[in-house]
Amino acid sequence: MKILLVYNSYSGHRRAGKILPRVEAAFTGRGIEFDLRLTNYPGHGTEITRNADFSLYDGIVAAGGDGTLFEVINGYYLNPSKTSVPIGVLPVGTGNAFARDLEQDVSRWEEAVGIIANGKTRKVDVGKYHCHGQDYYYLNILGIGFVSDVTAIAHKLKILGNISYTLGVFYRTVFLSADKMTLEIDGRILEHECLFIEISNTRYTANFLMAPNARIDDGLLDVTIAKKMSRRRLLACFPKIFTGEHIHMPEVETYQAKKIRIVSQKPKILSPDGELTGITPVEVECLKQAIDVFWK
Repeated sequence: MKILLVYNSYSGHRRAGKILPRVEAAFTGRGIEFDLRLTNYPGHGTEITRNADFSLYDGIVAAGGDGTLFEVINGYYLNPSKTSVPIGVLPVGTGNAFARDLEQDVSRWEEAVGIIANGKTRKVDVGKYHCHGQDYYYLNILGIGFVSDVTAIAHKLKILGNISYTLGVFYRTVFLSADKMTLEIDGRILEHECLFIEISNTRYTANFLMAPNARIDDGLLDVTIAKKMSRRRLLACFPKIFTGEHIHMPEVETYQAKKIRIVSQKPKILSPDGELTGITPVEVECLKQAIDVFWK
């Protein structure tokens, strides 16, 4: 077996770079050949995957967090190769939500090497969204509203580490606001003042069980809508997202759909898999079982 290893050494607050020699040894010990490509800047993972010759490999492995996987998936769909190869995930980043849905222990990247070495695959759904004339792809989640606004603040404060997200939540809670949005969900029209909308392919986003009923291969995306609520209710909502109980709150609505269109009164930033790419209006669809991933 030979793989293309797209490796973000900055993931996990540079922990990924520190363990790289152990990662290389683990693949070699399993008899796996690999071409190592280190990502050096945002979007580099997309470029590496887009320009790769898929015919040379038995798989492409995204080593990092969900952001690295997002770049690899988008490069995969931009690649002109007619050869299809499975995608592997090596969870060495801070956020590894997709790996959780692969039933991987995200604290043990060594197990992921074993899964890849076994060569077993499974078809999973892919989320595709279109905005400002461009198509993008994701495997985990697409966020709009509060969550995206927090991510935007956290990116500006990234030098502070994990606390940047805490500060982002605090800031957005103090200046809490809802946005009027129109949603078309498989032809059904909804209008709400929304705090946030999450369109999930998987159950998890980071450690949050955002879409507890989502299935990664059912051909449907799970839509979670948090409507306008007070600061007090929002703070009460946060602990419930860890367990998935938030979906039972009266301010939260959930749907499953193949196609979703969202229009907001003012452009809102989109956050696919923890990145910041695109603005509303946006059209989203589920590509059923469109890609193979290494799965135990």
